[in-house]
Amino acid sequence: MGKTLEDVFLKAFEENQQKLVRICSVYSKNSEDTKDLLQEVLINIWKSMPSFKGKSSIDTWMYRITLNTCLRFQSKTIKKQKRFIAMDSIVIVNEQTEAKTTESNEKLIKLRSCINALNKADKAIITLYLEKVPYKDISIITGLTENHIAVKIKRIKLKLLNCINELS
Repeated sequence: MGKTLEDVFLKAFEENQQKLVRICSVYSKNSEDTKDLLQEVLINIWKSMPSFKGKSSIDTWMYRITLNTCLRFQSKTIKKQKRFIAMDSIVIVNEQTEAKTTESNEKLIKLRSCINALNKADKAIITLYLEKVPYKDISIITGLTENHIAVKIKRIKLKLLNCINELS
């Protein structure tokens, strides 16, 4: 018996759930926003399932939808922030990082802060890189060549290192 659309969706989600959550968390201010964003991502993936052509792996296709959804969410958030005072001084750490030492938390907070300071394209590339998405797939998702991705990642790493050192 062939796999249904629902079976393919559920299997792909199960295999990629943690990566999708982490990508969403990069574009979220807190765990509630992450959950809302993940829900929106899943809705968009589900709606798009009939149009999946298999030109890339389903994982790569899901990451592209996730990034596009996150970027739209971020644009909406920026528009809202223009109307409200942002409380950037409040840092909410997710459950996974609470178990780590204070030093690790500080490093993670600095890294997140530096990633959030990147432009949209660099933020998307480094987020995928940190999720161990292969350069080839990042290339497909972003529309850049693999060589360009490699060069950009090297430059982004340097930017992040400089940023973290400035915060120290």
